[in-house]
Amino acid sequence: MEVNQFPNRTININGKEFLYFGGTSYLGMSLQPEFQKQLFENIKKWGVFYGSSRKSNIQLSVYEEFETYFTKFIGAEKCVTVSSGMLAGKLTIDFLEKENLQFYHYPKTHPAVINKNSLSLFVDETLNPRLTNSIDEEIVISADSILALEVTPTSFDFLNKISTSKKVTLVIDESHSLGIIGKNGKGIFNSIQHPTIGRKIMISSLGKALGIPGGVIASDKEFINGLTNDANFVSASGASPAHLATYLEEQDLYNQQRKKLQHNLDFLFKEGLGTTFKYHPDYSVIYSDNPDIYQQLFNKGIVITNFKYPTYKNFMSRIVITANHTFDDLKTLKHQLKK
Repeated sequence: MEVNQFPNRTININGKEFLYFGGTSYLGMSLQPEFQKQLFENIKKWGVFYGSSRKSNIQLSVYEEFETYFTKFIGAEKCVTVSSGMLAGKLTIDFLEKENLQFYHYPKTHPAVINKNSLSLFVDETLNPRLTNSIDEEIVISADSILALEVTPTSFDFLNKISTSKKVTLVIDESHSLGIIGKNGKGIFNSIQHPTIGRKIMISSLGKALGIPGGVIASDKEFINGLTNDANFVSASGASPAHLATYLEEQDLYNQQRKKLQHNLDFLFKEGLGTTFKYHPDYSVIYSDNPDIYQQLFNKGIVITNFKYPTYKNFMSRIVITANHTFDDLKTLKHQLKK
């Protein structure tokens, strides 16, 4: 269905107002008045968009300011912003392809970080036997920090079973954890440590919890320096400079929105939702396997996310709690979910 305005805690469909528990704006930044006000000021300074190569002779200082801050924030050596999370994944995988490495992927990982010749990390629910042999080789493993239809971070315990003859480049997609998981929303990148990991690369959309049209890639200096000299990066435009500037200036607001989101989760999950739903008290997404739940909630004036996700067989029903929801919104939702 089409709507003619950005949905917040409510959505207008054909003249009727519904409660909206969909999307990915976990912190509710897109329609947050203070954020918008500061963004409008930064648009006056930085323009609506800067459609030039990051390697042009004219460079905007806000890119380096954001990347310096963000690098320290997540605990990497260096990072670079790009125009979308999808591009961040594709740039990273395409760049790694040039080294003729063998790729593996965690089941149901986002397509943006899966090489076309990638092998499944698991075969019949056990680690791929090619990862346990004694052949010395460098490999790439891609995984989402939180998989679609999951509500807790991916376990990387499988690294304990990989042969020590393998040198692993681990590519982590943090699109659904950055901003809301980890201390101050810094994600899980810096928490993953293992002797088999020779290199860690984080890619993420900035457009979900953070509300910024862009993406980011973070790793060690050697990798980021190489990537930013690659033809694909040089040929692409950067992220919105006005949004990056607003992010830097509104850290107090981001922290306030994170606290509001946690208060909402505490309120909603205080007495639990039963075993029918998959949820975690510290994560703002609820999943249901009930194929009828979308229509049932819609009939009661509630809209959730419902679509065919590329790596799943059935439609995905996703109930999203944001920082902008009120306790009354949550009471209404909980009442319907317990029916």
